[in-house]
Amino acid sequence: MILMNLKNVSMGYGGPLLLENVNLQIEQGERISLIGRNGEGKSTLIKILMGQVSPDHGSVGISHGIRRACLSQEVPEEIRGSVFDVVASGYGDAAITLSEFYRISQLMSRNEDPSLFRKLEGFQQTLDETDGWKMEQKVNKVITRLTLEPNAVFDHLSAGLKRRVLLAKALVSDPDLLLLDEPTNHLDIRAIEYLEEYLASYSGTLLFVTHDRMFLKKLANRIIEMDRGSLFNWKCNYDTFLKRKESDLASEEKQNATFDKKLEKEEKWIRQGVKARRTRNEGRVSALEKMRELRKQRRNQIGSVRLQAQEAEKSGKLVIEAEQITFQWDGIDIVRDFSTTILRGDKVGIIGPNGVGKTTLLKILLGEIPPTHGTLRLGTRIHVAYFDQLRARLDEDKTVQDNICNGNDMITVNQKPRHVIGYLQDFLFTPAQARSPVRTLSGGERNRLLLASLFAKESNVLVMDEPTNDLDMETLELLEDLLLNYSGTLLLISHDRTFLNNVVTSTLVFEEMGKVTEYVGGYDDWISQRPAGTPLEKQVPQTKKSMQMKNTAKKLSYNEQRELNSFPGKIEALEKEQGMLYAAMSDPKFYQREGTEILSIKERLGALERMLEEVYARWEHLESKS
Repeated sequence: MILMNLKNVSMGYGGPLLLENVNLQIEQGERISLIGRNGEGKSTLIKILMGQVSPDHGSVGISHGIRRACLSQEVPEEIRGSVFDVVASGYGDAAITLSEFYRISQLMSRNEDPSLFRKLEGFQQTLDETDGWKMEQKVNKVITRLTLEPNAVFDHLSAGLKRRVLLAKALVSDPDLLLLDEPTNHLDIRAIEYLEEYLASYSGTLLFVTHDRMFLKKLANRIIEMDRGSLFNWKCNYDTFLKRKESDLASEEKQNATFDKKLEKEEKWIRQGVKARRTRNEGRVSALEKMRELRKQRRNQIGSVRLQAQEAEKSGKLVIEAEQITFQWDGIDIVRDFSTTILRGDKVGIIGPNGVGKTTLLKILLGEIPPTHGTLRLGTRIHVAYFDQLRARLDEDKTVQDNICNGNDMITVNQKPRHVIGYLQDFLFTPAQARSPVRTLSGGERNRLLLASLFAKESNVLVMDEPTNDLDMETLELLEDLLLNYSGTLLLISHDRTFLNNVVTSTLVFEEMGKVTEYVGGYDDWISQRPAGTPLEKQVPQTKKSMQMKNTAKKLSYNEQRELNSFPGKIEALEKEQGMLYAAMSDPKFYQREGTEILSIKERLGALERMLEEVYARWEHLESKS
C-alpha cells in the first residue's frame, strides 16, 4: 500500500534548488533512512511530507486516513504544560479528557462541590469508553523509558530535554507514518538502545534522518539519498550503499572528464572562426551550444570539509594521573575512588547516562575542579583545546569570522598566515556566511564552526564533549580520520557507538552511582568485557531477552491474568511516589538538607526506576503471551 507519493516536486529558497523535479513513493512497512550532506534539504523534505510547507512545484499525494507524526530538529515555541501533558497530547482529544480528569480530581481534594463530582464521572466514563486508561499507561511507559520527569514544566527544560519530550509525544501516538529528524541527538546510550528496540518492533512506516551509523544499520531497509537537488533510491543496507555509491561517483567523475575534454576540443574549434560559418558546420555549432548549456547546468558535488589539527609541542609522556579520586556534591559521591593513568597518545572515551557526571569527570581530570579526596597529577607542556557540547564557546551576536579571529582578517595555521575567509571555506562556509552572525547558523553549521575554532588552536590534548551531534556522516568519517592520526591525547564524551568504536583506545564507564570502571577498547569492547549482572546492564534494554520472551508465547494462566490486571495500579503507585520525590528535588531548598537525606532520596529514586523497569518488562512479557 502506498502511503505518500511525491511527483515532480521542486523546492528552493533562492540559489540552487534543494529539490529539483524529484519523485518519491513511500510504502507501508518501510524503514527509510534519508541521508545527505548538511544543507542538502533533508529537513525541508520532512516538512513537505508532514504538510508543514508546500513545494514550489509538483504534487504531494497522501492516502486517505493516514496518520502522521514527526520529531523535528526545531522545538516549537508555543508548547506549554507538564511533560506528561505534552507527551499525552500526541493522542489528541483523548489526552485533553485525561488532563481534565486529573485537574478536576485535584480540585475535588480541596472542594466538595457536587458539580465537580458529576464532571469527574463524565470524564471517567469517556475514558472508559475510549480506552483512555491504556493511553495513560503507554504515556507513562514511554516517559519512564526516556528517563523524563512527568511533572516537570516543559518550558523550563533544556533544548535537549525538550526534544526528548517531543520524541516521546511522537512515539505514543502510533502513527501510520513516523518521521524522525535526528532522533538520537541528546539521547544517552540507554535511551538510544530503547528507541532502537521500540522502532524495531514498530508496525508502522518509518522515515528518519540520523548521523548515528549503528542506529541506521540496525533499522533501515531502504536508503534515500539527497544529492544536489535529486533523490536516489537504494534498496540495500548501509554498507552495500557505501560500496555502490563509491562506484557511482567514480563513474560520474569519468563521464564528466570525457564530456569536459570534448567540450574543450569544440571550444578550440569554434575559436578558429571562419570554419564555423560554413553551412555544413551549423549543426556542430548548435551541438556546441547545447554542450555549453549542459555544462552550465551541471551541479558539482559539494566539497568535503578539510580538517587539519594544529599540534603543539609534544606533552610529557604522562598526561594525567589520578589516584583514588572522589568528588562529592552536598555529600553525594559523583565520582568515587577512581584511579587512572593517561599517557601521551591515549584516546579515552567516557560513557554513561545523561546527568551522571561525565562532564564533571572531565573537568576533574583537567584540574578545573579539585577532587574532594585523592590526588591528581598533570603532566608537563599540556596545551588543551576544548569542544563544548553546549556551544557555549560561540558568541551568538558576533559574526562567524569574528568567532574565529576576534576582528582580525588573518589567522595563523601551522605557523603560516591565512586569510580567515579562506580558512572558513575549508569548513564549507561561504564568504557571505563568514560575515553573518552565528545565530543564523543551523546546528550542523555551528558544529562545523566549533571544529574550525577548535582546530585553529595549537594543542596536544583534545577534549571533545559530544562532537558528533548534527554532523553529516561524511564529516564524521573525516573527523574520525583526523583523530586517529592525531599524535596528542584525546578525551571524548560521546553517545555515538560507531564513533567510539572507531576512535578510542579505552573507555571510562559510569556503571553505578559514583563508580567509574576502565575498559580497553571502544563501545563493543566494553559490552563484551563487562561482567554479567552489572547495574548498568539493567539500565540498557536487553533486546535479545525481550525477543526470547516474545518467542515463548503461551496462554496466560489465571494467576498470570490477575498479575497482568494488577500492573496499572502498581505502576500508578510507583510513579506517584517517583513524582513526589522529583517534586521534592525540584524545590530550590532541597540541597540545603542533610547530605544523608539527599542521598537516601536519590537512592530511593534509583530503586523506583529499577522496580518500574522490572514491572514494565514483566508486563510486556505477559502481554506478548495474551
